[in-house]
Amino acid sequence: MSNQTKPQNVITLKRALEFAEAGRFAIGSFSPRYTPMIAAVLQAGQEANSPLIAQISHKELIRYGITPAEFGEEFYCQLGELNVTVPVVLHLDHTKELGTIAEAIDAGFTSVMIDASEKPFDGNVKDSKEVVDYAHAKGVSVEAELGMIGTTDFVETDKDEELYTDPREAAEFVRLTGVDALAVSCGTAHGVYNVKQPKIDYDRLSAIRALTPVHLVLHGGSGVPAEMMQHAFRLPGGGVSKVNIATDLELSLLAALGREERMSNVECRSLSPERLALGRGAVKGTVIDKMQHFVCSAGHADRFRL
Repeated sequence: MSNQTKPQNVITLKRALEFAEAGRFAIGSFSPRYTPMIAAVLQAGQEANSPLIAQISHKELIRYGITPAEFGEEFYCQLGELNVTVPVVLHLDHTKELGTIAEAIDAGFTSVMIDASEKPFDGNVKDSKEVVDYAHAKGVSVEAELGMIGTTDFVETDKDEELYTDPREAAEFVRLTGVDALAVSCGTAHGVYNVKQPKIDYDRLSAIRALTPVHLVLHGGSGVPAEMMQHAFRLPGGGVSKVNIATDLELSLLAALGREERMSNVECRSLSPERLALGRGAVKGTVIDKMQHFVCSAGHADRFRL
């Protein structure tokens, strides 16, 4: 899907985060993980009058058995069927392969993330710059990661090491790559917090923000106390503008269905209409709650000039 054929309310990540930072709120980047749950995320945004980001990572595509084309097709189908008018971004999360990024862009994604954070600084710069050059030529925003964000369930990433982002390195990285958003490591982790508890190094965030103009992203939003997250996006001079939320959505879906084990996408699609409605209702409720009480984006859709 070309940029010319996208609905007017489907925007790039860069454009979305400009409004979020100016309004001192964050935009939730919600991963439905199953294509039947994309509708629930979109409905939540429409009902809460909130901008939103719908995303899926490379590892989630593999684990749940989905292609970028299938995810994109369902996203645009539901966008039209539900008459969604709030600003939305379609984002490819943690991805290391240019081939997957190209597939996503061809499928209508308006934002992609290259994650070469496990490489030495120069290697991360090289890979990220390559993606920036490719994506920007097609009108697509790019997020990258500097530092390493830990994980507890290995769904989105495959490393549990954590390496905090160095503010001076962040400034140089942004200068060399031209990325639109930067995921930083400052205390949060992917997955459910069991032993380790979430914390956010606000001084580090402020130092990064003071040295670079790009929008900052926090991964691992599920399970972080709301007041802790809200302080992060209300920092003087601008703080976090995008917060990734995935695990909480899947947990609400599985709880509504009385399950503990995750499904494949095919299994989810084969659920009865009644069970699908039950799951979608739970996911929608979780997303609305996050929009209202966590990232504080509810009611802000009208800020956007589409």
